[in-house]
Amino acid sequence: MLWDTHMHCNFSGDSQADPADMVTEARAKGLLGICFTDHMDYDYRETPGEFDLDVDSYRDRIQTLQEENPDFPILWGVELGLQPHTADKNTALAQRYPFDFIIGSSHCVRNIDVYYPNFYEGRSEDDAYREYFEAVLANVNGPSDYDVYGHIDYVVRYGPNKNAFYSYTKFADILDEILRRIIAQGKGIEINTAGFKYGLGHPNPTEDILRRYRELGGEILTIGADAHKPEHVAYAFDKVPDILKAAGFRYYTVFQKREPQFIELP
Repeated sequence: MLWDTHMHCNFSGDSQADPADMVTEARAKGLLGICFTDHMDYDYRETPGEFDLDVDSYRDRIQTLQEENPDFPILWGVELGLQPHTADKNTALAQRYPFDFIIGSSHCVRNIDVYYPNFYEGRSEDDAYREYFEAVLANVNGPSDYDVYGHIDYVVRYGPNKNAFYSYTKFADILDEILRRIIAQGKGIEINTAGFKYGLGHPNPTEDILRRYRELGGEILTIGADAHKPEHVAYAFDKVPDILKAAGFRYYTVFQKREPQFIELP
């Protein structure tokens, strides 16, 4: 089976899930292990403070779960919302705590969460998507400390037409630049299966981007369902091995103490 290394519980502002229930679900689904990655988004202006993670309480709760489940690996990490002006805070947090794993993600562009319709108003969907990818590129060119970049095409979950008119080829120039930079830095990306939950019919990023990442030499790739509720743990994981093998992968990655470990795909 697989590890699910992208999930949220009630320490994230957008989840009410008891972390113990997430563990119970993960065990019931036969996962090899999990990693909690609750949100920390500094300077989140849509609803200030919503994603200010209480890291000490979070760490203590996960440690208790680890002690209660000695036969099941439970790791702890964080999903950092990357913005150029919060890079120093993100780096300081990453260096302060002994996280197992850090996902860096772009949620906000110009202090607007692309979840909200106002990000797309007054321009074409393609222009909005390209601005999002430009923001991703700015973040990967910056100093933030992270292990993998999360759901690189996250924006297509929320665009007016979602991914109906979106493709890798339409944005290949900037996506290739992003992927090359991530690889050059020794970092990785993830396959995020929440795209299936959102009705996209594809993971984030799409299969074409996963394939291109591998063609460019990318090796570090983690797997996560981005669950915010127990029932979404390991969502659509039955699709993952075939998707990754078709893209050229034979292994996936799990981070422990910020070090990548490579596990053969089933």
